[in-house]
Amino acid sequence: MNRNRCKTTLIFFILFFILSSWRIAQVRSQEIPTKEQIVAKFSGRIPHEWGEVVKGVKTRLNTDQKVLALTFDACGGPKGSRYDAKLIDFLTGEAIPATLFISGKWMDANPEIFQTLSSNPLFEIENHGLTHRPCSATGRSVYGIKGTKSVGEIYNEIEGNALKIMNLTGRRPKYYRPGAAYSDEICVEIANALGYEVVNFSVRGDAGATYPKRQVEEALLHSASGSIVLMHMNHPEGGTAKGVIAAIPELRNRGFRFVKLSEFELR
Repeated sequence: MNRNRCKTTLIFFILFFILSSWRIAQVRSQEIPTKEQIVAKFSGRIPHEWGEVVKGVKTRLNTDQKVLALTFDACGGPKGSRYDAKLIDFLTGEAIPATLFISGKWMDANPEIFQTLSSNPLFEIENHGLTHRPCSATGRSVYGIKGTKSVGEIYNEIEGNALKIMNLTGRRPKYYRPGAAYSDEICVEIANALGYEVVNFSVRGDAGATYPKRQVEEALLHSASGSIVLMHMNHPEGGTAKGVIAAIPELRNRGFRFVKLSEFELR
């Protein structure tokens, strides 16, 4: 009698688990629009904005606390697939959390490093686009980088990399930063429809890894509370690591602490 009861209970829980999993899958599929739905909704519109801060882009933490969000891009491509081990080793050694925006190109070039970074609880991995392209509905370019040229390409750039991150880490990213940090407002609306916040910056920390140590340090030391700082982790030849290493002790002395983007609402 007890055996039959145990079997019945076990079957019940198995069926409950299967049903729950099916319901979760159904909800997720309903929440995330398909490419066809995105194309149908947004195609034919003409964008009116283009830049780093267009309507809907988040640039700051919504807090007055003395915190800074350090974000580091890994862009990928022929000149952008390197890895600043000195920078990451410093952040790890000092237990400094950061948000890493990583492109599909960089992941493909550095699969083992990516897995190490994604398994480190100090870091959250976010979406920097499948091919690191500026996010345009009409094919606009910036810094010599050709942007996406249609709503369908925007979907592929954003959702393609999100799925890549999710397949490799088991976690769906929450934030998206377009290639070169440039987008139009249609891109932002599409990203939002897919469930992502578009995040750029309030402090240009290393200007595409072109700043020397002194300028990186000065940018960090002039950061206001609640700032989102944009830097790069794919140019070890630049001054980013040296500038960060020089600035962090002074920022701590001033009472700043460092946070991931997900710790606060954004504005």
